Amino acid sequence: MHAYATLDDALDRLAAYGPDLGNGFTNHAPMAIEALCALGRGDAAVPWLERGWSHRALLLPRREASRPIEDWHSALGNGRSEDWSAYLAGDFTVAQWREGAARWITRLLPGIATAAMHGVIRVGHAVRSLEDAVTPQRLMELRDATAYWAAHYQTLPTARGRTAALPAREAVLSLSRVPSEKQKRGGAITAALAVLADAPGFADSIGLFDTAGDPAAVLSDLTETFARVFLTNATDGMGLITFIHGVTGTVALRSLLPLLDEDAAREALARMWQAGAGLYVALGVAPPYAGDVAAPDESREALIDRAVATHDEHAIKFTEALLREYAIRPLPVYLAAAAQATDALV
Repeated sequence: MHAYATLDDALDRLAAYGPDLGNGFTNHAPMAIEALCALGRGDAAVPWLERGWSHRALLLPRREASRPIEDWHSALGNGRSEDWSAYLAGDFTVAQWREGAARWITRLLPGIATAAMHGVIRVGHAVRSLEDAVTPQRLMELRDATAYWAAHYQTLPTARGRTAALPAREAVLSLSRVPSEKQKRGGAITAALAVLADAPGFADSIGLFDTAGDPAAVLSDLTETFARVFLTNATDGMGLITFIHGVTGTVALRSLLPLLDEDAAREALARMWQAGAGLYVALGVAPPYAGDVAAPDESREALIDRAVATHDEHAIKFTEALLREYAIRPLPVYLAAAAQATDALV
């Protein structure tokens, strides 16, 4: 179903631009065009980029690297993606990009919530494209994606005291949401997460989720749970975008788990649970949808057509992520979430 023939052309058209937009938000274009290719709609990638994408005018020129990184650990979160991209040049070669990706993903896992999960999301898209074919454009995209994650690196309050080993649908019910009057709505998701520093019990919530078992199956538990969170919490613009990221960030891990060793895979699952839980605690307004979910009366192709017709990067990326999960585990919740998001993003 994949159609990657146009991806490199589209990436070439983005090569002169940086990872941030003029409005202060993330440049979603590389992720959206990869998602279109994964949906089998690669023919729509360049037209979307050139004519359909409403944020194209906000692209910012790529800056030149100017401050060489000497100590990678101390440079985390320095805000300079271009310096990080230069630093990572030797880590993503044709022969060893998987090793480089595994090394840096493992190092960056504590910051999996970085930039509303856009670091891990963009790396996930880049890795999947490279599994299709290794090209200079896709290697550069992996460098840029990893650089963005490192440059904007942000951790959540974490304590390893409490353990409960619950499945995700039970673990999320034990979380205490920040009262609506104390939530930071209407701005950036990263700013909204600041309330977690004072949220009772959040720091040790990382130990609630059971990461034992087959990592791919554990990840499915997470994606279903966060799709259910989306259904009841995408009640306004802030909730819509926030809980879309809760799903797309989690699904991005699907591409990365095969690169990681056992310990790193378990840590990745725990950190992804923590990140999704953080979104729910900081901005959630209702428990996840608990009952049976009715699937929309639409085919896979119809859902894709509607998402592509919106020209909205979130509709495209969200629909692709949910259909990917549905292909693995055909639960109606994934289709329902895709339809609900597309309706809201028209």
